[in-house]
Amino acid sequence: MRFSAGCAQWQIRFTVSSLVINRHRVRDLLSGTIWDRRGGAAGPAMSRSIVRQSKFRHVFGQAVKAEQGYDDIRVSKVTWDSSFCAVNPKFLAVIVESSGGGAFLVLPLSKTGRVDKNYPLVIGHSGPVLDIDWCPHDDNILASCSEDCTAMVWQIPDHALTRPLSDPVVVLEGHSKRVGIVSWHPTARNILLTAGSDNLIIIWNVGTGEPLISMDDHPDLIYSVSWNRNGSLFCTTCKDRRLRVCDPRKREVVAERLAPHEGIRPMRAIFTRDGNIFTTGFTRMSQRELGLWDPTNFEEPIALLELDTSNGVLLPYYDPDANMVYLCGKGDSSVRYFEITEEPPYVHYLNTFSSKEPQRGMGFMPKRGVDVSKCEIARLYKLLDKKCEPITMTVPRKSDLFQDDLYPDTAGPEPAMEPEEWLDGRDEDPILVSMRQGYVPPKSRELKVVKKNVLDSRPTTRRSMSTLDTNSLPLSPVFIDFL
Repeated sequence: MRFSAGCAQWQIRFTVSSLVINRHRVRDLLSGTIWDRRGGAAGPAMSRSIVRQSKFRHVFGQAVKAEQGYDDIRVSKVTWDSSFCAVNPKFLAVIVESSGGGAFLVLPLSKTGRVDKNYPLVIGHSGPVLDIDWCPHDDNILASCSEDCTAMVWQIPDHALTRPLSDPVVVLEGHSKRVGIVSWHPTARNILLTAGSDNLIIIWNVGTGEPLISMDDHPDLIYSVSWNRNGSLFCTTCKDRRLRVCDPRKREVVAERLAPHEGIRPMRAIFTRDGNIFTTGFTRMSQRELGLWDPTNFEEPIALLELDTSNGVLLPYYDPDANMVYLCGKGDSSVRYFEITEEPPYVHYLNTFSSKEPQRGMGFMPKRGVDVSKCEIARLYKLLDKKCEPITMTVPRKSDLFQDDLYPDTAGPEPAMEPEEWLDGRDEDPILVSMRQGYVPPKSRELKVVKKNVLDSRPTTRRSMSTLDTNSLPLSPVFIDFL
């Protein structure tokens, strides 16, 4: 009996100690600590601190009050995996339902509350609008693309629209099928990339309205395009299940990887600050998955992590200053966020913001538009069926002073070079600005389009005699003698 009682007492002690170890292991898996097979912490976790130290470990998301949102917005129901929303420090733009063509709504950020049903829209496309993107170098310039095979660039006035805007600054015509992606160059002025269902990528000089570069390296539908930090390369994901890294000025694919995610559903890819590529996709069993890749060595992933089982495509939004990525699934009611570091496991789960209603799309505010006085490091604009709800991501701090470690200098609105310089092979990182005094948007600057005279380069065509001006006809010798 004594032996049995002793064994039972020992078994209870062993069970309690195992629970303690397992509790620490679960906690450290979430915080990024790696454990070896013997149950001990491996590598850097052998230090006294069990929990990984990070200033972003306690970031929390919070939806704003109802009166600070935007109500009565008829969000587009087009079946296209786009964010349907774009935001900058001045404006919120949302693709909306409209009859007889495509349209989107542009609101000053300060115009919160219920949106008038007769509020003027931006109407110029003859087909549904599929994607929109604000220019990083001018907060009043917006690019849009549509099923009508065109992309358009718009100048938005500083005040709220008083009548529908139907005259774009420039119309970009070069695709033979619908255009699904528009993306501005991060550092060069007036450089815009478009990708269409004709599997063609065209890079335009918006200042002249002419195409600069055309690439037809993709055999199937292009899902996503992302520039790197200085705009020297961009990466793409395609329906042929390949991840490609392209050099636009050499007009070639410099690296590619077949099936970074084994599933056949759409993938997304974005460049990180360090030049790596962050991807989202699906496994063969339709589980959602994220990965981190080194484009100089695509053989093995830096990190690969399964998340959950869902049909919604994960849209990644990246903050290069904090090296954080926010994952927003279409049809999800949550936003997961991760920190990317140089220590294993490289992609660290931080937390999840959850709400009741599923999201139709999402907009991501540039860092210069956040509120530094409240330690806000990111702001997302969640699209629901009939409204847009801002979500603030905040680091809890007790001090009211400016937090230098949270706000390093960030990319400002000034371009680092002209389009001709970029085309000639020059690369420049973004021009940085300080966030210490907060960000004050500059005044509106008019986009001037100077179209080159392309008539001289066109082959001459023969016109019918009925349309010719008689003054331009050559005179015969008989007619000369008569004169």
